Amino acid sequence: MIKIIHSLNNLLPFLYGFTFLFYLLNFIYPRKELSTTKRLFLFFTILIHFFYLLLRTIQFNHTPITTVFEIFTLLAFAITVSYYIIELVTEIRNTGVFILLLPFIFQITSTLNIKDLIEVKDILRSPYLGVHVFTALTGYAGITFSAIYGLLYLILYRQIKSQKFGLLFNRLPNLEILEYLSLVSALVGFIMLSIAIVIGIIWLPQAFTEPKYFDPKLIATILVWLFYAFGISGKWLFRWTGRKIVYLSMTGFLLTLFSMTFLNLLFTGFHKFF
Repeated sequence: MIKIIHSLNNLLPFLYGFTFLFYLLNFIYPRKELSTTKRLFLFFTILIHFFYLLLRTIQFNHTPITTVFEIFTLLAFAITVSYYIIELVTEIRNTGVFILLLPFIFQITSTLNIKDLIEVKDILRSPYLGVHVFTALTGYAGITFSAIYGLLYLILYRQIKSQKFGLLFNRLPNLEILEYLSLVSALVGFIMLSIAIVIGIIWLPQAFTEPKYFDPKLIATILVWLFYAFGISGKWLFRWTGRKIVYLSMTGFLLTLFSMTFLNLLFTGFHKFF
């Protein structure tokens, strides 16, 4: 099984690279055969990556979350699955080029640096922790997509306002659809983050004899969750539209980025046990 795992690990960057390439080609050359091919490559890449993660989990008896480079391959998978869900829900296929470069980079980095670890802390073998991490990563991926679509909205808005029309104007969806994509992405991120928080709170007292519910990362995640709950509710309660929704999504992304980087550097807590 080790040989199969290593072979799939080496194969994945090529699959992600070809998937991104087909999305790029179809963005430049909007042809039906390219549109069909890129969707097939995306699905096949997700399928192979799932099989790789499953084999790795079985072989080493823990989900791939014990090192940064294991998390990178899980993050690549989470980003791709999140995008695939959004593409299926919206049936809008010409924005993947702005997103699928991310999992390609994460997977290359993981493939080049990942190690086969058999002995890890018992706490890292918990399936609840694996599901918690994956849903959290998927949630953060949705939040990131929302900000990317928001940025594309602002770029297109400025092009229209200045009457400077180029490739982006010709290939991107209109402003209403970009706003819709930003909202759907935020909603996917919010739902997955909600699941991650619930699982984390249930699992915490089982993993620690004295659980600390005032962990800085936990508090920051709940604040991010509350921010998106407020923003998503405002769409329907206060009829927020256009740039207001976009600016909210981008502000939420910056808040998320702050919670994932600076707080981890400044404070310690149970999220640093690995």
